[in-house]
Amino acid sequence: MDIRILPSNIANMIAAGEVVQRPSSVVKELLENAVDAGADQVTVIIKDAGRTLVQVIDNGCGMSPDEAVLCFERHATSKISSAEDLQHIQTYGFRGEALASIAAVAEVTLKTRREEDQVGCQVDYADSKHLSTIEVSAPKGSSFSVRNIFYNVPARRKFLKSDNVEFKHILEEFTRVALTRPEIGFTLVHNGRDIHVLRKAKSLKFRIQDLLGRNTADKVVELHADTSVVNLSGYICRPDEAKKTVSQQFFFVNGRYFRSPYMHKAVMKAYEDMIADGATPSYFIYMDIDPNSIDVNISPTKTEIKFEDDSVVFQILYAAVRESLGKNSFSNGLDFDLGGAPDLPTFGQNYDNYRPDVVAPQTSFDPGYNPFDTPSSKPAGGYSSKGPVIDGFSGGEPDFGPAPSPYGQAPVKEYPDFSSMHRKETEDYSRLFEDRTLPSTDVVILQGKYIVTPVKSGLMLVNIRRAWERILYERFLEAFSKNAPVTRVTMFPVEIVVGPENRLVFEEHMDYLRGLGFDIAPKDMDKIVVNGIPEGFSCDDKSVEALMADVLIAITETGTATLAGMMESSMAEKFAKMGSARGEKITSAQQARKLIDTLFGCSNAEFTSSGLKILSIIPLGEIDSKF
Repeated sequence: MDIRILPSNIANMIAAGEVVQRPSSVVKELLENAVDAGADQVTVIIKDAGRTLVQVIDNGCGMSPDEAVLCFERHATSKISSAEDLQHIQTYGFRGEALASIAAVAEVTLKTRREEDQVGCQVDYADSKHLSTIEVSAPKGSSFSVRNIFYNVPARRKFLKSDNVEFKHILEEFTRVALTRPEIGFTLVHNGRDIHVLRKAKSLKFRIQDLLGRNTADKVVELHADTSVVNLSGYICRPDEAKKTVSQQFFFVNGRYFRSPYMHKAVMKAYEDMIADGATPSYFIYMDIDPNSIDVNISPTKTEIKFEDDSVVFQILYAAVRESLGKNSFSNGLDFDLGGAPDLPTFGQNYDNYRPDVVAPQTSFDPGYNPFDTPSSKPAGGYSSKGPVIDGFSGGEPDFGPAPSPYGQAPVKEYPDFSSMHRKETEDYSRLFEDRTLPSTDVVILQGKYIVTPVKSGLMLVNIRRAWERILYERFLEAFSKNAPVTRVTMFPVEIVVGPENRLVFEEHMDYLRGLGFDIAPKDMDKIVVNGIPEGFSCDDKSVEALMADVLIAITETGTATLAGMMESSMAEKFAKMGSARGEKITSAQQARKLIDTLFGCSNAEFTSSGLKILSIIPLGEIDSKF
């Protein structure tokens, strides 16, 4: 066995793999350094999703020439000087690994100047080697230019995703830092186009609005709780606005973004019974806690936090979210619309002792009365003055001739005198049913869920949602195999705000979705315009917006796998299930017949692709047994 010490440049490249995973990692580290440098204005310039250039410019404190060279050495940091400092870290960076790791896998140029210096300096690094240091004219602050990431690690560069995917990750990192510092102005430019120009915000809610849109800011309510363990603040989503997309969930502790599935469970538990299954609320939750009670030194990327007593923080978070929802009158029951309803009086426990006596009116009826009898005492063509009359309807009775009553002659009974009530005795009795007769039909729709139609052996019941699932499944399979989608053009284009990150996702998979029958075009940096959807989907604005949320889930939950590489039947089933929930409503007999005809044109009309039963026949004998 031949043991040797690795050269420093190779060791740095190996270490860089923990810190620099993709261009967004560079953006994260440089943004955090800019914030730690005391900047109040930070600009991020990206080219080709970071492959060609990542540049971060700040107006912070800057560095001297010696510091500018030293900062690229491993474990060079200005944040800590002793082990005790690790117990109360308040800054983003402290390991001294970021710049050394970046310089190991990219070409880096640093221009920097302190306020007290007359001129600045430029330092060039590549492959962990210091190439040069020269004096240059530079504004106060620092400008890091990182070019050709992974140029010396071809295997890593080859595994980078498309520009849209990589830029989506950059947007995520930019958003996380911008949300922690509303008092700092941030600008993001990609390929010469301004993506975000964020002014210094008056408050966190203004920053949320500027960064994620008014649509998001209007859907959140304030969260606030102060305890001896942790202080909580921020905003949480209204329960009725929770979506199926898992995005816009942010935890921050002492100004640092972190991930925590455990704390996420506390939030979801607080929303229990208030949101639909599968939906996730947006939240922006900030924790202020004693630095001595947390450990941020867990991972190189510093996105994990260890709490001294996480169960206590869990309970406080749960209670705070629940209290905020309660204060804003969000019930965990059904949300009935009570607008305009009268206030119901509240009675005391002794009400029965003082209420006035109320006697229920006495009524009488004749169980043998036959309205078709024509006693001689009744005038022909109408009721007698003693007969019952319904106000607002004709009291007349048609003359059916001398046919005898099947029930025999009704005994004569005394009825109250209704002669004082308004009655038109000359109007025909049939007017009671005028324009109320339903046309005969061979199908019946039950509560929009089932179609009932007679067949030779009895009655056939069809589950409408599962029928749509089968139909759409076979349509999508055909679209995959023949590249012949059926698109239904919307009456008017539907414009939907999806946010910059999700807009990039749609753009990334535009061709794939077009092959399924979706006609979607990107607009601006945070919107899409839907011009057409696959045949069978409902095309009203709300349905289309909900459908796009489902589509987003379907194309993002595949993870790193590309949609084109997945099995066609698997994707067809996924979109068919999604479509069955957003399918056209069956409200008429004509629509019901068309659905049944289309269903029986499928290769299998009895079961969905996942094996669920679509239709059932009730034999005539079983119906007879009910009587």
